[in-house]
Amino acid sequence: MVVGVLQGERGFTYIGVLVLVALMGVGLAASGQIWHTAHKREKERELLFIGQEFRLALYRYAKHTPGKARRAPLSLEELLQDPRHPGIQRHLRKMYADPMTGSTEWGLVKGPAGEIYGVYSLSSDEPLKKSNFALADRNFEGAAKYSDWVFMQARN
Repeated sequence: MVVGVLQGERGFTYIGVLVLVALMGVGLAASGQIWHTAHKREKERELLFIGQEFRLALYRYAKHTPGKARRAPLSLEELLQDPRHPGIQRHLRKMYADPMTGSTEWGLVKGPAGEIYGVYSLSSDEPLKKSNFALADRNFEGAAKYSDWVFMQARN
């Protein structure tokens, strides 16, 4: 009689272990999704920071043009070392990588003579952030993809 009770309990323990493994899987999947969302938000903050750096560098480049006529750079490398000055003149500390793509290649907003007026990410992913942007970035509200976040030369 004791043997029959022990055999029935073994099946119950097996079901309990299966339920525990399933619950652990659901918990890990949920925490993975939370981590992914937090990581994407951090990359968005980094993109906004880098975009502002490019925006200010483009403004400084135009402002420090020798002579009276302001000019925009013809390449992003000119922001790293301005060729118009005999000494070292930097408007950007380093060439930033796009946090969304991981590449140093950026989309460029160019004028008729090839001068660069703005940059944007080449990512076609949909942003998490849709509202509550800073004043300089208010036109990003409701953007469908990161490449719609265009960082144009600052105006002061």
